[in-house]
Amino acid sequence: MDDRHYETYIDTFAGSSDLVDFLMESFMLFKDLIGKHVYPSDWMAMIMVQNRVFLRAINTYADTMNQKFLNNDDFEVQLWNNYFHLAVAFITQESLQLQHFSPTKRNKILAKYGDMRRLIGFAIRDIWYKLGSHKICFIPGMVGPILEMTLIPEEELRRATIPIFFDMITCENAHSGNFQKFENEIILKLDHEVEGGGGDERYMQLLETILLDCAAEKPPLRPQVQHFVSLVKGLLIRLLDYRTVMNDDSRNNRMSCTVNLLNFYKDINREGMYIRYLYKLRDLHLEGENYTEAAYTLLLHSRLLKWLDEMCSPQFEFHGSQTQRQLKETLYDTIIDYFDKGKMWEEAITLCKELAEQYENEIFDYELLSKRLEKQAKFYENIMKILRPKPDYFAVGYYGQGYPPFLRNKVFIHRGKEYERREDFQNHLMSQFPSALHLNTTTMPGDDIKNSLLQYIQCFTVQPVLEIPPRLKNKPVPDQIINFYKSNYVQRFHYSRPVKKGPVDPNNEFVSMWIERTTFTTVYKLPGILRWFEATDMKHTTLSPLENAIETMESTNEKILTMINQYQADWTLPINPLSMLLNGIVDPAVMGGFAKYEKAFFTEDFTQQHPEDRDKLLRLKDLIAWQIPLLGGGIALHGKRVMEALRPFHERMEECFKQLKKKVQKEYGVRELPDLDERKSTRPRSMLRSLRQSIISISSLQGSECGTPTKLHADRDFPPESPTSGSSTLPRSSGSMTGSLSEGMVTVGDAEVKLRKSKKKKKRSSMIFITEERERIHTMDSKRLSKKQEFRSDTNLCEPNEGSVSLTNANSRSLPAITGLSLAVVAGMEDVDSVRARRDSKSMSVCGTSDRTADRRSKGVINLIFKSKSSKSEKM
Repeated sequence: MDDRHYETYIDTFAGSSDLVDFLMESFMLFKDLIGKHVYPSDWMAMIMVQNRVFLRAINTYADTMNQKFLNNDDFEVQLWNNYFHLAVAFITQESLQLQHFSPTKRNKILAKYGDMRRLIGFAIRDIWYKLGSHKICFIPGMVGPILEMTLIPEEELRRATIPIFFDMITCENAHSGNFQKFENEIILKLDHEVEGGGGDERYMQLLETILLDCAAEKPPLRPQVQHFVSLVKGLLIRLLDYRTVMNDDSRNNRMSCTVNLLNFYKDINREGMYIRYLYKLRDLHLEGENYTEAAYTLLLHSRLLKWLDEMCSPQFEFHGSQTQRQLKETLYDTIIDYFDKGKMWEEAITLCKELAEQYENEIFDYELLSKRLEKQAKFYENIMKILRPKPDYFAVGYYGQGYPPFLRNKVFIHRGKEYERREDFQNHLMSQFPSALHLNTTTMPGDDIKNSLLQYIQCFTVQPVLEIPPRLKNKPVPDQIINFYKSNYVQRFHYSRPVKKGPVDPNNEFVSMWIERTTFTTVYKLPGILRWFEATDMKHTTLSPLENAIETMESTNEKILTMINQYQADWTLPINPLSMLLNGIVDPAVMGGFAKYEKAFFTEDFTQQHPEDRDKLLRLKDLIAWQIPLLGGGIALHGKRVMEALRPFHERMEECFKQLKKKVQKEYGVRELPDLDERKSTRPRSMLRSLRQSIISISSLQGSECGTPTKLHADRDFPPESPTSGSSTLPRSSGSMTGSLSEGMVTVGDAEVKLRKSKKKKKRSSMIFITEERERIHTMDSKRLSKKQEFRSDTNLCEPNEGSVSLTNANSRSLPAITGLSLAVVAGMEDVDSVRARRDSKSMSVCGTSDRTADRRSKGVINLIFKSKSSKSEKM
C-alpha cells in the first residue's frame, strides 16, 4: 500500500467515531504483533519487511490524527495514548537494536532499511510538541515510555528526545506549581529500566547537560531543575553500580550496592523503593546464612510501622491486606527467629518485651503473652549456658583505580564468621578479585598505589573496643553477659603495630618497643544490616614503652581473672588452657617479663630522665604486685582440678610460684585476696554475680610498700593510649565495670587494711564500708533495717553517709575482683562489737560528707559476695 491506498481507505469511514475505532484497533493489533514475534528471530528479512510496513502505517495514521483529532473539540486522549505506546513499543523492539548485531549485519540493515528508530523517534518528538495544552493529560503516564525511548544507545535519538523531559517539567510546573508527579515517576521507572539493562554513563552525561542547558533559558525553574538533575544523577550512579555487580559472583558487592540504593531512597523519602531494596538485601543475607544481618534488615522495615489497627499504606501491598499491627507482629516473629539463629538473643529479648507489652496492655491476649514469655525465658537461659564464639574483625583496604567507585581507595571493617581465621577470610576475599595484588604491609599506601590502574587489597586483623552499655556500668555483671559486648555493638577498632625507636638494647627489647596504634571508627555499629561497614575515621596514636608495659600487664591480669571466673562457674571445662596460662607466667623458663621491666624502667636513670612518668611507674609496680594473688588464686583452683597424672607438673608450678611470690612481695609489697573456697549460696551457681571488673581502684595505705598515690576526687577514665600525666591515678582497663572506691574518702589516721572472711551465711550478702557513727546506729536497730538494706544490696543502692569521719586511703588502686569474694576494711583501733556489727550488716556504704553526690552516682559501686572460712575466732 502506498499513500494513495491509505488515503482512499480512510475516506471510506463516514464518521469520526468509526475512524477512531479503526485506528485504535489497528494500533493494538500492531503492538500485539510486535510483542508476540510472528516470525522466528533469525528470519530477519521478514521481520524487517514487517517493521517497514508498520512504520509506514503508523506515520500515515499519525498524519490523519494531526488533521482530524488534534483540536480541542475533537481531541481523543485514549487514541493519542495508544499511538505513543505503540510508537515506543516499535522503537524499543529487540529486532531494531542494531548495537547487538555484528558490524556486517548492521551495515546491511542500515543500507536497505535505514535506522527506523530514528525515524519514529523524531516523529514522536514532533507530535509531542504539537499537543499544546493537552500535554498535561500524558503526565505522568507517558514519562515511562519516553524514558524507555531515550535510553536507547543512539546518540542522535537521545539528543532529540531528552528535551521532552524538560517540556514535561515546564508543563506540570505551569499546571500545578511543581513537577512532583514527573519526578516520582521518572525515579520509579529509571530504577526498573536501568536494572533491566538500559542506560549508561554517556546517557547520564547527556541527561545532565541537556536539562541544565534547557533550564538556563528559564531562570525561575533553574534551582528546581538543578536539584532534580543532581537527584537523578546520584540515582543513576548507584543503579549502574548495582547493575554491574548484579550477576557478579561476589555477594558482598551486590549487598554493598543494594545498601547504597536503599540508603539513597531513604534519604529522598521514597518509602516504597526503600522497602523493595530492603527485601532484596534480606534475600541476599539468607543466601549466605547471615541471619543476624537479615534480622537487622527486616527491623528497618518494622520501624516504619506503628502499633495501630490502621490499614497498611499502598507500598506494603505485597504483604496482602493487613493492618500495621498485624504486619509489624508478623515481622517481629520473623526477626526474632533470625536473631535466634544468629545467637543474638539480647536483641531477640528486646523485641519479645515489646511484643509482651502489646499482648499484656493493648490487645490483652494472655495466651500469646505466656508463649512469648516462655520464649524470652529460653533466650535468657541461652545467654548464660550456650557458648558464643567471638568473631574476629578484619580491616580491608581496596586501593587503586581498578575498583568500582563504592570500593575505590576505601577501608572497611569486616565481621568474620564463627571460627573464621584471617587466612581463610583473605583467601575468600582474593577469590572475588582474582586480578588484585595483596599488600603485605599494614600501613596506609601512598598515592602511587591509590592512583594506579591496578587493584590492591590490604587485609589485617583489628581488635574491637568494648563499649559498655550505661545500664551495666558500675554493676557486677556475669562473664556471659559482658563478653557479648566485647564483640558486638562495637564501632571502634584498634590495630597496634610495634616499632623500635631510639637506641636498641639487644638484651631487652622493652626499652625501645613503642606501639603505633590506629583507631578505626565505622559509620555504623557492627553487627548491622551488613557484615562490614566503611571506616570513615582513622586516628593514629603512639604508646611509649612504659605505657605498652602497663597495657600488657593489665591484659594479662584481666586474662587470669576471666579464666578464674570461667573455671569457677563451669567445672566441666578442660584444665589445659588454665595450665598453659599459669605456667607461662610463673615458670622461669618462659617468664622474664618482670625482670625486663625492672631493667628497662625501674632504674634511677629512667626515673631521672622521665620524672613525668612517676605515676605510670607506680601503676606498673602495682599491677605486678596484684598479679601475685591472682596467680595464687588460679594455682589453688588448678590444684583442685588437676588430674593425678599431672600432679608433678602442678607441684613444679607451685614451686616456681613460691619463688616468684617471694621476689615480688619483697620488691613491690604484699597484696592478699581471700581464698577461692567453694562458694555456698541459696542461689544456683550459674546465677551468682560475677564481678566483671578488671580493677577496683582503692586508695593506698599511708606508707604502703607500693606507694600508689591517694586520690581524693572522682575518677576520670583515660584511654591507655593517652594517659594524663598530671593525674594522681592511672587509667583503668577498658573492661572495668566499676567506679573508684576511693570517691568520697578522707583520711582519719593510720589504719590497717586487711582481708578477712566473714562467717557463712544462708543469704547472699554485700559488704561495703561504713563509718563508726553509722555502725552504732545500725547496731541499735539492725533488725529493723535489715530488710531495707537487703533490698539496697540487691539493687545496688546506698545512702549518703551522715557522719564526718571517713576511712583512710585504701591499699591499692589496682585490686581485681574475684567472683564470690569480698574485701573488708577494718580500722586498726575498732572494738569487737564494731567488727561484729560490720560483719553482720546486710549492706553498708562508704561516703564522706565531702562527696555525697559521688556516692549517689556510684550506686553501690562495690557489691561483693562475701565468702568466709569457718573459724572459731570469727564465729565468736
